Amino acid sequence: MIQKQSIPLTKQVGYYSLVHDQLVQQLGSAGAQAHLSKSLFLVVIGSNDLFGYFNKDSKVSKQYTPQQYVDLMASTLKGLLKKMYGLGARKFVVSGVGVIGCCPAQRKQNSTSECRVEANYWSTKYNDGLKALLHELKMESSDFHYSYFDTYDVMNGLIQHPETYGITEIKAACCGVGKLNADIPCIPISTYCSNRKNHLFWDLYHPTEYASSIFARSLYSGSQQVTAPMNVEQLVNV
Repeated sequence: MIQKQSIPLTKQVGYYSLVHDQLVQQLGSAGAQAHLSKSLFLVVIGSNDLFGYFNKDSKVSKQYTPQQYVDLMASTLKGLLKKMYGLGARKFVVSGVGVIGCCPAQRKQNSTSECRVEANYWSTKYNDGLKALLHELKMESSDFHYSYFDTYDVMNGLIQHPETYGITEIKAACCGVGKLNADIPCIPISTYCSNRKNHLFWDLYHPTEYASSIFARSLYSGSQQVTAPMNVEQLVNV
């Protein structure tokens, strides 16, 4: 269900192409390029693709090995980023995928409610491919600038040391129904927790606003350990 609600990146890039053409009409070619070269293009993608592979009754897992699948994800994204670059984009903020095997929807599939190790392993493999393709694009075009955010590392820190952030619940969702509140999404009949700030997850897939605010601060002004080769604050000034 979550995948069906998302607009595929291919279609989003198609929409951007239309916006690009409108900007050229309004500002002229040079004016549009000057405007777009200062703009930030935020790309947060990959989690739904991996959920689609590792969820129960996955059809795509019968078509590809995990390695083939993450390689396809990376090569597809590289082609779309190159297309955006060809349409004037120069500054990219790209987020790696998080510790998806530890979300309530994945934990629920384990009788012990522990993280699904395989899903996490292939998340890191996809992130490795993502970092490699960004480096390749930079080597191909010196004015391709980016900030890669290591969502996995920051999220793993919340899971391993939740008390540092005042989080007391890392397994169950705040809003939902059933085991780990992960049987259904957050809908009107769901139950929800009394304190969202002490939960890592809002629903069966998504972090709470509090957890997301930690990600956002790290993305904007974090060290090179979590944002490479620069953070967003630095990228703006390139």
